[in-house]
Amino acid sequence: MTAKSAAAAARATVYGYPRQGRNRELKKAIEGYWKGRVTADALRTTAAGLRRTNWQQLADAGIDEVPTGDFSYYDHVLDTTVMVGAVPDRHRDAVAADRLDGYFAMARGTRDVAPLEMTKWFDTNYHYLVPELGPDTVFSADSAKQVGELKEAVALGLTARPVLVGPVTYLLLAKPAPGVAADFDPLTLLDRLLPVYAEVLADLRAAGAEWVQLDEPALVQDRTPAELNAAERAYRDLGALTDRPKLLAATYFDRLGNALPVLAKTPVEGLALDFTEAAAANLDALAAVGGLPGKRLVAGVVNGRNIWVNDLETSLATLGTLLGLADRVDVSASCSLLHVPLDTAPERDIAPQILRWLAFARQKITEIATLAKGLAQGTDTIAAELAANRADLASRAGSPITRDPAVRARTAAVTEADGRRSQPYDRRAAAQRAHLGLPLLPTTTIGSFPQTGEVRTARADLRAGRIDTAGYEERIKAEIQEVISFQEKAGLDVLVHGEAERNDMVQYFAEQLTGYLATQHGWVQSYGTRYVRPPVLAGDISRPEPMTVRWTEYARSLTDRPVKGMLTGPVTMLAWSFVRDDQSLADTARQVALALRDEVTDLEAAGTSVIQVDEPALRETLPLRAADRPAYLAWATEAFRLTTSGVRPDTQIHTHMCYAEFGDIVQAIDDLDADVISLEAARSHMQVARELASHGYPREAGPGVYDIHSPRVPSAEEAAELLRTGLEAIPAERLWVNPDCGLKTRGWAETRASLENLVAAARTVRGELPAR
Repeated sequence: MTAKSAAAAARATVYGYPRQGRNRELKKAIEGYWKGRVTADALRTTAAGLRRTNWQQLADAGIDEVPTGDFSYYDHVLDTTVMVGAVPDRHRDAVAADRLDGYFAMARGTRDVAPLEMTKWFDTNYHYLVPELGPDTVFSADSAKQVGELKEAVALGLTARPVLVGPVTYLLLAKPAPGVAADFDPLTLLDRLLPVYAEVLADLRAAGAEWVQLDEPALVQDRTPAELNAAERAYRDLGALTDRPKLLAATYFDRLGNALPVLAKTPVEGLALDFTEAAAANLDALAAVGGLPGKRLVAGVVNGRNIWVNDLETSLATLGTLLGLADRVDVSASCSLLHVPLDTAPERDIAPQILRWLAFARQKITEIATLAKGLAQGTDTIAAELAANRADLASRAGSPITRDPAVRARTAAVTEADGRRSQPYDRRAAAQRAHLGLPLLPTTTIGSFPQTGEVRTARADLRAGRIDTAGYEERIKAEIQEVISFQEKAGLDVLVHGEAERNDMVQYFAEQLTGYLATQHGWVQSYGTRYVRPPVLAGDISRPEPMTVRWTEYARSLTDRPVKGMLTGPVTMLAWSFVRDDQSLADTARQVALALRDEVTDLEAAGTSVIQVDEPALRETLPLRAADRPAYLAWATEAFRLTTSGVRPDTQIHTHMCYAEFGDIVQAIDDLDADVISLEAARSHMQVARELASHGYPREAGPGVYDIHSPRVPSAEEAAELLRTGLEAIPAERLWVNPDCGLKTRGWAETRASLENLVAAARTVRGELPAR
């Protein structure tokens, strides 16, 4: 096919779409089902209605081929686990008794059975449930969900493309099941898994699928020759099947690298590539391998992970270059639109001119359709859209919101000494022990306590004008009093104020910093029914006034025990926001760090001796390619130290991380120079403690002994056993006892019981230690 005919054939498509609905109807229906207020049939009806709405929005916007199978009650990787029959043994009875309840049991656990481990989906803020596999795993096909949703779309008269997690990525994301040797490689199960995929593909073809998308984002990471050989074998074998649809192998989040020529040579009919930001190198790489003659190329030229309007003329230039490199070029976002909010239209608190700088999912599908039309029919057909786009880009570039000379001057004046504590850790640790007087195995929590209905109602009442600021603050004071009182009675050593006044650990600070924009409806799925509203980092950052000092001071006035000041760190402020794309992340991080440094200094001046600066996103933002990591870790750790290094030696700096694998960033954790780090560890049975010990980590650490992502209450003995495991790696004088993460999403009943058991476990194990 010539470049001209390839352009004429260009179609618009996407890899996936937000699941929640305009008003988060899916979240409400699922949580209603968990509480017994919504029946299973009602939940299924709500889900089916949301799927129809999504597909119709896509079709109405000009998307020629809609995705199916990307919709999920909880997680698409968990859906794949069900599809291939890899249900863990401990959940089989629950799944057999009730498929829906068994599905949620795998995600959330039950009173007696632990859930699957959860971790970050590559370098995004989405979390997936990690498959557990072993040499005895037996796969079996269950294509009911995938076939059913395809038939729903086809019945609406739509051209639909089922989307599956690819077999190689599925195995590369898996971990050895409990009881299986830690060095077991799930990829050795590939030959056992491929026949199951073949069966699912045959079922989808019989149901009317012309194309099926197999997502293989794991191939954009550094891969060994053996892993690349596995990918080649997988797609050679699947491509050789006779009873199958056409196959589109989709990759995203970064450049494909050595996997590109591997996939290009397989008999799959199409390849989807990311051409944004770090993945822009795919363009030259594709030309270097001779393009994709005879194949379909789906070009991800609209950023599926950020919310700025696309530069349509630049994207059209990229698409024009690609026309000579494939048999057919279609236009898409760079990845699933799951990672952005649904629609800018409901936003009322952002100025209309600024709102035109933003593109959420519905705006992105319009951009995709516009680009496809321009590619297929010529730029004259989209002249008005191009003119409006140029005006929006110029408006943003010239806005005073984006540049503050004072902020830039302060950032330029930063020296290396500003990012170093005044004394080394061993001298600081001695000063802190003398100052704080804590016991061995000190107990604490990560920061947040349950956000009760009363707190959420008070916040809603304040927004709606039903109560005034004074009335709202009285309710917050009452909540803080309850949190402090409970912690004292439970016997915790270092307390927190509970963060009742905070809507979200990033949004709360973003709303008080210049340069940020806050949305009212910009919800994005983090995991399961947990949705967040990432703020928009639009301009230069500064802190006009203290943000946390008042409530921390109030909590300290209620107790004689230490109360931690709680802040969100600069890397997490970036990672959990939609960041500006007009300057480097390092420059933006330094601006945020300086604003937070002012808050740390004010907390200390007000008498706060323990200050926690959370960085749960340090690992998740790690570049997917090893070659890109040293530069990232250099500016990320510098930003943390810049935030925390202005305090006295006897002020104890904590940090917290969760939701990720930490083994490959232990050196970076060390480079933060925090006095204490708490990490998620309960589901992984203290793996992170062993990783810290192997590195020779010299500071204090609190690997979590209570998994807060599950509603189950761990017994005191269970927590004690995890604590004993932690002591095998970390000496008692450096080991803290804490939950995995904050308690915001938990209920008070389970929180009380779990923390009481945590304290009991610490006392039991403390009593087992040799006398000092």
